Amino acid sequence: MRHGTQQTFAGPAMSQPDPSPTLPAPKTKRGQRTRERILDAAEKEIGGRGFAEASISTITTEAKVAQGTFYVYFRTKEDVMRELVLRMGRRLRRHLTLSIVDAPDRLEAERRGLRAFLEFVRANPNLYRVVAEAQFVDPDVYRRYYEDFAKSYGTALRTGARRGEISKGDAEIRAWALMGLSDMIGMRYALWDSKLKLDQVSDAAFEFIAKGLEPRRRG
Repeated sequence: MRHGTQQTFAGPAMSQPDPSPTLPAPKTKRGQRTRERILDAAEKEIGGRGFAEASISTITTEAKVAQGTFYVYFRTKEDVMRELVLRMGRRLRRHLTLSIVDAPDRLEAERRGLRAFLEFVRANPNLYRVVAEAQFVDPDVYRRYYEDFAKSYGTALRTGARRGEISKGDAEIRAWALMGLSDMIGMRYALWDSKLKLDQVSDAAFEFIAKGLEPRRRG
């Protein structure tokens, strides 16, 4: 379903990511909580200040942990960025899955999914911005983020077409087109404008998805 963000922030390429594998997840609950605190702080700092301005020291200060503690869980700031992109994907997919779990058909799933996506962006603006910044820090994880969504989205569209719930067509191209549509609408009406009612936005966008631009012929 829906996914991430567009190129919200432009700027020079950041430092090159370290290609070595990430550190293993902590085994204790205390360690897991500390790691999550660091990620929460990084989300706030990178999403609010940008990757270049955020630093390990500002992240650890926000997380209320010693700077050395950071290196127990992450090697670099790029490591944190990659993990935040994965976090965005996991949280968004779960949110969307729950929103469409009992949808009777593909079109209704589209309607509910779009509304849920806008809701998620408005509730998680910093995480949404982190994904946009990832394109300058780690283009591979940024691309993989979208490709993973497109793959599962294309499968869902293919299934809907096979069942006769939507018209037949190239599922991969449709997936990318619908992702782009939701990205732009999310940026404009959920990220930049927090006042407009989301139902109004999602209803107008869904009408376009369901009926397109072709003029309706009067019988």
